[in-house]
Amino acid sequence: MALVKKRSTLSVWKDVIFAIFLREIRSKFNDKLGISWSVVSPLAFILALTFMRSNVDGGTTHTMPTFFFMVYGILLTQFFITTVSSVSGAIKSNMALFAFRQVQPISAVIAVSGFELLSKFFVVSLIIIVAYFLKVELAINNPMGIVMIFFQVWLLATSIGMLFALTRCYIPEIDKIRTLILRPIFFISGAFFSLRDIPVDAWKFIIWNPVLHAVEFTRYYAYPTYGKIGVSIEYLSISTLVIFFFSMCCYHALWKSAISR
Repeated sequence: MALVKKRSTLSVWKDVIFAIFLREIRSKFNDKLGISWSVVSPLAFILALTFMRSNVDGGTTHTMPTFFFMVYGILLTQFFITTVSSVSGAIKSNMALFAFRQVQPISAVIAVSGFELLSKFFVVSLIIIVAYFLKVELAINNPMGIVMIFFQVWLLATSIGMLFALTRCYIPEIDKIRTLILRPIFFISGAFFSLRDIPVDAWKFIIWNPVLHAVEFTRYYAYPTYGKIGVSIEYLSISTLVIFFFSMCCYHALWKSAISR
């Protein structure tokens, strides 16, 4: 008589997440360029914008190298947007897998958002290598602060993406609204500018955006001389926690009915 080996819930959950993670890699990078495109594309964008702004600032923007000024702004903003977009489609794209009792929507959300986090890790690694060959001074005064901000942006984007993913199960047209909302985020999150570049009277129209606070504080943690004018780390942390708990409450209440539609 064959013995049936029982596995813990955590072990099954880990295997499910890993399987969906591999599935995500295959589906996203099944062309000739493969995973390298996710690394080369943002790097080329950063180099192009750095070249344009360097002609104006002379290579230094508010006491920090223009290259890293653009790196922190563009990388964090793109990370937020791509994570929200990917996670928002995690439930629908894996709907067939939920027929198996062991697979739940939260596993797909974690796998997809984890993939986005890993791909950005490769981007950061390549940027450090490029900066070395370009002889751009790399200064990170508070590395743990930068890591924590990246984690908060990832958690914030995953939470918002999960809210869109749940809503999409009931209202498929929400994708159009998501695209409409995310499009201006890239331009109001400090990717190309600092709060010092715009009049103080105009701050009230953009400082509600937590991603802007994340970008400005990342620059400050790297180069303390940059300053932290007009932003608050407490606002970023509270916004992230509130949206995270709200999304988890919505998931707990709606995930079963969402996948049955």
